[in-house]
Amino acid sequence: MKRRTFMQLAGTASLGALASQCSTIAPQESRTATEGETIHMSEVPIRKEWLAGRNQNRSTVAGRHGMICTSQPLSSMAGVEMLKSGGNAIDAAVCASAMMSLVEPMSCGPGGDLFAIVWVEKDRKLFGLNASGRAPYDWNLDAAKALGLDQIPSQGPLAWSVPGCVSGWAALLNRFGSKSFSDILKPAIGYAREGFPVSPIIARSWPFPASYDTLAKTYMPGGKAPEFGDIFCNPALADTFEQIVKGGADAFYRGDIAERIVRFSASVGGKFSKRDFEDHTADWVEPISTNYRGFD
Repeated sequence: MKRRTFMQLAGTASLGALASQCSTIAPQESRTATEGETIHMSEVPIRKEWLAGRNQNRSTVAGRHGMICTSQPLSSMAGVEMLKSGGNAIDAAVCASAMMSLVEPMSCGPGGDLFAIVWVEKDRKLFGLNASGRAPYDWNLDAAKALGLDQIPSQGPLAWSVPGCVSGWAALLNRFGSKSFSDILKPAIGYAREGFPVSPIIARSWPFPASYDTLAKTYMPGGKAPEFGDIFCNPALADTFEQIVKGGADAFYRGDIAERIVRFSASVGGKFSKRDFEDHTADWVEPISTNYRGFD
């Protein structure tokens, strides 16, 4: 049985959490008004019927040069700044994803996976990227049954698959990006060291299980989860990102980061080996599609 298939059947959770899901709209060719001319919003392709059921507490946002959508403002701002500095949509998406690793750590991060669907206008083509991690070589259904398991625990070392997120960042940047990891990770590194105010909805989901002392040490300083408005720093994440800046994805899968993960896995009964990380790949795939009334 293929390692990735096994993890899908087992319904496992990865070492961290899933990679951030952010939506990025690339800058479009803009039209500048000629002298004496006004470009009306009616010329912008906004379907007003879509606005009827919107959240009436917020104004609908319309823009011309780009848009970043995430669940945390600092992440969206990082993506916008990447566009303003000359980066393309892929640069902005990866930058926003990296920032999400810091500001919403229970949902996103380099310890998790990444999936992307990318529309490239010049090629008129849709690309799919599966950067999910596989099960360790030394972990399969037979080994699980030998331990008397009839299902894989949803938490803990037996649920860990190889983290695919960083390989996904690298694959996206190498194929479609225009910026380096040095540019992409700079905002997240800065906020990780300086700290940021925890936002309200994310604060409600923040508490990590106290039984995992290594998680609690990082994410619940003083034994308490940060609340809305508290300033949270994560210098260890900044250190990790700086290693990726220097060594690229290889720093994660073939360097000190991988070695530390493997050592920790062994100390708590996990199944990781260095080979699991060295052999990891992100896969470009054909996105699943169907035809409905003439539309694919």
